[in-house]
Amino acid sequence: MTTVPAAGESFAALILAAGQARRFGGGKLTTPFEGRPILHHAMAAAQAAPVSSITLVTGADAEAVAACARAFDTTIRVVHAAGHAEGMAASLRAGVASLPPKTRGVFVFLGDMPRIPTGVLEPLAKAVATGASAAVPVFDGRRGHPVVLSRSLFPAVTELTGDTGARPLLQALGARVAQVPTPDAGVLFDVDVPGDLSR
Repeated sequence: MTTVPAAGESFAALILAAGQARRFGGGKLTTPFEGRPILHHAMAAAQAAPVSSITLVTGADAEAVAACARAFDTTIRVVHAAGHAEGMAASLRAGVASLPPKTRGVFVFLGDMPRIPTGVLEPLAKAVATGASAAVPVFDGRRGHPVVLSRSLFPAVTELTGDTGARPLLQALGARVAQVPTPDAGVLFDVDVPGDLSR
């Protein structure tokens, strides 16, 4: 991890790993993909981001997911989203509520996205550090992940509900969302069903 300094403030990373993985049949994040558990790929991407802390948000299968994470990084912060059955918004709320008060912005990684290109991470942070309310990577005209949210959005995150994550919030921001182009389709790739393991 590298830190983006700004008057004592820094970026943080959240890895959302609370889903029940019904379409996959359960146990998704601990399933091997290209040589290691799916979750470890997301964690490696978070470690490559310009952040000073990484927090894993658990929900369903919390013990197994936390154990998998600690096998990769013994220092990982783990926060449990008690209302995880509600959907992704509950994970976001729990994760953001746990962040240090001087957090300048937060990267939101999804635990089931194992091919995030590290080259897009610094530009995303820079976009928020220079004034954007949020930043998203864009491949072939499509927005992907991770999303970076500035601290100014944290109060709005606490009001999110349902399983759409920060999408409604980003849509409402319009031009205040910086779109960072990337030539890597990994910002769109997630593992949803077992067949995705061979893609």
